[in-house]
Amino acid sequence: MQPSAYHGLVTRREVLALFAAPQSVGYRDYSRCLPDYIRNLAESAYRRRNQALAELTTPEKIHARRQWARETFWKLAGGAPARSPLNARVTGSFERPGYRVEKLLYESRPEFHVPANLYIPSTGRPPFPGVLFQMGHSFNGKAYDSYQRCCQALARLGFLVLAFDPMGQGERVYYPNAQGTRTRLGSSDDEHTVPGKQMILYGETASRLQVWDAVRSLDYLAAHPLADPKRLASTGQSGGGTLTMLLAAVDDRLACAAVAMGNTENFACAGFNAPGSTDDAEQDFLGSGPAGFDRWDLLYPLAPKPLLIGASAKDAFGTYSPNYIANGVEEYAKLARVYEILGAKDKIEWYESPLPHGLQYDSRMGIYNWFRRWLQGEPAPLAEEPTTAPEPETVLWVAPSGNVVRSFSGQTAFRLNQRKVERTRRDPLFTAKPASERFRSLRRVASRAADVEAVEVESEAGVFIPAWLFHPRRPDSSKPTLLLAEPGGRNGRWREGELYQELASQGFAVCVPDVRGIGDTAPEFQRGAVGHARSHNQEEAWAWASLILGRPLLVQRVTDLLAVAAACRNALPGRKVALAAQGKMTVPAAFAASFDSRIDSLYLSGGLISFQSVVNTEDYQHPFANFLPELLLHSDLPEVTASVAPRKVTLAGMVDAAGRAADVAEVRRLYPQAEVRSTAAWTSAAWV
Repeated sequence: MQPSAYHGLVTRREVLALFAAPQSVGYRDYSRCLPDYIRNLAESAYRRRNQALAELTTPEKIHARRQWARETFWKLAGGAPARSPLNARVTGSFERPGYRVEKLLYESRPEFHVPANLYIPSTGRPPFPGVLFQMGHSFNGKAYDSYQRCCQALARLGFLVLAFDPMGQGERVYYPNAQGTRTRLGSSDDEHTVPGKQMILYGETASRLQVWDAVRSLDYLAAHPLADPKRLASTGQSGGGTLTMLLAAVDDRLACAAVAMGNTENFACAGFNAPGSTDDAEQDFLGSGPAGFDRWDLLYPLAPKPLLIGASAKDAFGTYSPNYIANGVEEYAKLARVYEILGAKDKIEWYESPLPHGLQYDSRMGIYNWFRRWLQGEPAPLAEEPTTAPEPETVLWVAPSGNVVRSFSGQTAFRLNQRKVERTRRDPLFTAKPASERFRSLRRVASRAADVEAVEVESEAGVFIPAWLFHPRRPDSSKPTLLLAEPGGRNGRWREGELYQELASQGFAVCVPDVRGIGDTAPEFQRGAVGHARSHNQEEAWAWASLILGRPLLVQRVTDLLAVAAACRNALPGRKVALAAQGKMTVPAAFAASFDSRIDSLYLSGGLISFQSVVNTEDYQHPFANFLPELLLHSDLPEVTASVAPRKVTLAGMVDAAGRAADVAEVRRLYPQAEVRSTAAWTSAAWV
């Protein structure tokens, strides 16, 4: 020990050294990058819509907003279809005390069959007020216990009630199991969303398909000789409440509506909880964020007609997102202000049940009293629900087999989307311009075969993409920098003796990034109940959120790859950049190479043969993160990859949408400019 230290006498430099902070590598919390990016887009959409609503100060401005909401919904949904013959027929009937049930079959589109039950009061004098009852996501559709109770009670109260199965439920199961009356998919929700994802490739949406079922069902109800066409209403719980909202947006014939626990939460809301309230395909409106449109806008065209909005307080942690009630109350106040300006303050009401998600007794009573008040002129509330007795579902079946496709043939949502469309090439499909083209070096250390550098690049404002950059000990400038896009991220093969260092030992520089949502950029969990948070931290939820907000996840990942490719050129001047991708990353890699002519070559291993294959495959497996709205109206992967020519393109082990090996001869036919290999190799030999 030095004497000065022994006597407590130290220099100023020694004191500062004692308190100096250790040198940190400087990693940031990459799990925040994607959530913060989505959150910023949502907050911008929230502000944009609020500014527009604040201007609704006169009936004239409200009328214009109502018209705008209707037109914008149809634009986002894909446009209003043309009416075709309903070809309605009665396949059977039965009677019960107070009402009779007719079993109906009609076509909302040609050969697209809708099974329904018409509940006809046996007392009272027609014409009766008509109620279109829309189903929540029950596996047995119109036969669900509490839905039957509501329909029976309404009929006994003097309402003509039409209850129909939405696509994928009840007798309209489109992905049947061996028995034919239940779905083989995970849930009835999947019956909407699995085909709904395919639809967007051709510019169709599940929203359009399902609201049109409701419009045509209302056509039947309004034209019925026992119905009063001036007293028509719609109601439904859960998904049926949301479908009632969709119908309210497009059909002026509704005189009244009651929404029970529908998705009355705007996607872009205060305190946005990324990835937000993504839901079934029909409830996610692609591009609505930039348009300033959201779910509550569906209800503005109904104003000032009577509107009851029921919610379950427990849904904020039991079914929907943590913002469900808070945002519902906020948006209700905005719409109630519109009703007040229109002189109809008493025609809108919010009811909040403490019970879990379901059309329970208290919610049903609220619907009865609302319709009695506004459609029958009965202000006194009921003392109790009329007697009800749900039937076995077989009693309600319209089809002998319990499945309209099996009994009557016809179309499914999947088949409707299988069509040949003449493409009109319009380039570019999207823009992708990175914010930065230079790496920030975090630390460079030595390894046995190479120096390994931790780097990051700012792809878009506030979005930082981390990467490993492997510098060969014996650099060979004739060999390119290999930019590897791994579906599992950069941390799978970085160790000594593994792929990246093996390539570096051969003289290649190697860069492996974690693009958005992958590896270290996998997003953090959102707040709220664990079940909701876990289910919404899947890649598909982030893909839906990105589409709703107008910035597809595919586009984000293409932007990330372009930023990394440019940074590689700047960090390693004189070397060409060869882009290689595996699995689901082949799609963003193909688009990136088509955008950036300075990417020297493209190697795709185990890539999707085409998005037409997705449309043609009922049980497709390709990740939704790679879907682009209207892609197949413009081009497909063969055309995208062809645009890379005359640069070298190698396709190794292509697969179809089900993940099966694609026929090599078919791959060569679709990709005549490419070198086609039968095996999906991902080794150093693949690039040498």
